[in-house]
Amino acid sequence: MRILVTGAAGFIGSHVVDRLLARGDLVIGMDNFDPFYSPAEKRSNLAGALANPRFTLLEADITDLAAMDRAFAGPRSDAVVHLAAKVGVRPSLADPVGYERVNVGGTRTVLDAAGRSGVRAFVFASSSSVYGNAARVPFREGDADPSPISPYAATKLAAEAACRDHQARVGGAMICLRFFTAYGPHQRPDLAIRKFVTLMRAGLPIPVFGDGGTERDYTWIEDIVDGVLKAVDRSVEGREEFEIINLGSGRPVRLDELVALLSRTLGVPLLVDRQPMQPGDVARTWADISKAQDLLRWAPQTKLESGIRQFTAKPLT
Repeated sequence: MRILVTGAAGFIGSHVVDRLLARGDLVIGMDNFDPFYSPAEKRSNLAGALANPRFTLLEADITDLAAMDRAFAGPRSDAVVHLAAKVGVRPSLADPVGYERVNVGGTRTVLDAAGRSGVRAFVFASSSSVYGNAARVPFREGDADPSPISPYAATKLAAEAACRDHQARVGGAMICLRFFTAYGPHQRPDLAIRKFVTLMRAGLPIPVFGDGGTERDYTWIEDIVDGVLKAVDRSVEGREEFEIINLGSGRPVRLDELVALLSRTLGVPLLVDRQPMQPGDVARTWADISKAQDLLRWAPQTKLESGIRQFTAKPLT
């Protein structure tokens, strides 16, 4: 197939691109190489793809309507995987307007360009953060009134709404995937596991916000990518549907358990710098994955202990 992937140079995007190419698809990757973290590192994420003749890289911003129309010019894409976004809960607190412009406005720009080009299969990367501090666990897609508590989370929920109204007007298949705390190779340097491993290897204390009791549903990157590809394949089957689907491990892990596991795996002492809870941080995330199992025939394959071993056995970038 011919697949357009936005955010192609990022953590999840680069893995998706590699897997699509590995199975024989033609991939158009779009990225603006935002300096939120090293553009050079992002380019290195695409080193393998850039050597593949079935990959084309477009350096452009998803908020640029003319650039998006150029991305959809030529042969029609079979599907879009929209991963590009301004990322991070804490940075969004300082720039809510910028996050709104890119994550909501940019998503509408991608949707509009896709609609004009006749693309009827769309996969959107949402986030577990939209659930906020939901009392009912595990988090289910059909639970009423998600309550985001950060600008980042609010933009992801608003982007889902944009996807919903686009599908209602244009038709086709629209699948919004709510990712739960992905980790693995190419992980962003600001994300917890990579940041902790970097500090631990240097013999430095790691920042732990709160008492260590917060919980996250850590999900190995290859499991996330399996779900993305299954969503792509479902989206091109000709259905008229809008679906929101969780992709997570279904197993929340406490922060203090995570850092103890990292310490054991690395064989280094655990040095902790206790800090207060940060605004926007939720108490826990926990995915109900029954819908992914039913609709995508997907289930995570990698337990945290195995994933951490694989992650720490390789260079972090």
